[in-house]
Amino acid sequence: MKKSKGPFIPCVFINVIRKIRKQPMISKKLITLITGIILSNFICAAQEQFLYKQLDTTKLFLEVYYPKQLDSSKTYPAMVFFFGGGWKGGNRYHFLNHAKYFSKRGLVCFLADYRTESKHKTTPFESLEDAKSAIRFIRKNAANFNIDKTKIIASGGSAGGHLAAATAFIKGYNDPTDDLSLSCIPNALVLFNPVIDNGPGGYGFERIGDEYKNFSPLHNLDKGAPPTIVFLGTNDVLIPVETAEYYKKVMEKIGSRCELRLYEGESHGFFNYKNIEYYKKTVLEADKFLQSLGYLTSATNIEIE
Repeated sequence: MKKSKGPFIPCVFINVIRKIRKQPMISKKLITLITGIILSNFICAAQEQFLYKQLDTTKLFLEVYYPKQLDSSKTYPAMVFFFGGGWKGGNRYHFLNHAKYFSKRGLVCFLADYRTESKHKTTPFESLEDAKSAIRFIRKNAANFNIDKTKIIASGGSAGGHLAAATAFIKGYNDPTDDLSLSCIPNALVLFNPVIDNGPGGYGFERIGDEYKNFSPLHNLDKGAPPTIVFLGTNDVLIPVETAEYYKKVMEKIGSRCELRLYEGESHGFFNYKNIEYYKKTVLEADKFLQSLGYLTSATNIEIE
């Protein structure tokens, strides 16, 4: 397991620091203080990142957030987040605040890179390959992360929600270098307005085409599906409420638990941190769901930031 050298500082933080340093009215002493605060806060939060996959010059990382009082003699459930962006764009910091919260609650959390069209000139199929590789890497290195490999939660929003669900249901689209003896199937799913239908009329069909039969979670639900919770706004123009309700119906028909939380009048992406009210509501509902599975203890007084 290869750990990257030193903490990773995202470009947004570097750009802020550069702008501060260019301000003529700010003393060097104050600049140093502000820079130190920004970097120290981020570094403390980021903790570690690991290279989980490399293809030629493309490096894909998992950024890890551990429980504050990590006991090395114990194992913890894990939660891996896949960002949204239509498999075209986005970055792993989409779920930064979710990872911070759930690590405080006692989960080992991962923010996952994966290949996208804008950055890597790839298709949704490569994105799914990477999502599967990420979960296999986590499971393979469970002991190093103090993880219970039977309690891995996959989560994501929009196209990232598709990837989380697809790791559970889609049998194909495996990276040829992966060890297929390692399961990529998560033990639970927490999905935020997920792309679950890629069929005709569903999201992404113009890129997926006839492959939807093998790529679309809705078209590949099967017995043994992990317990799932889905969050959706009733005004989501990309994911119809009817699709989510049908998904829930099929899940229950095959004997799997599926909870659907609908938020009246809300649109796609309503759960994101910038919409703090609904960020808090959905995080607390996800927390209760994970409590019901025995992955979390009863709620504490941890503040949702």
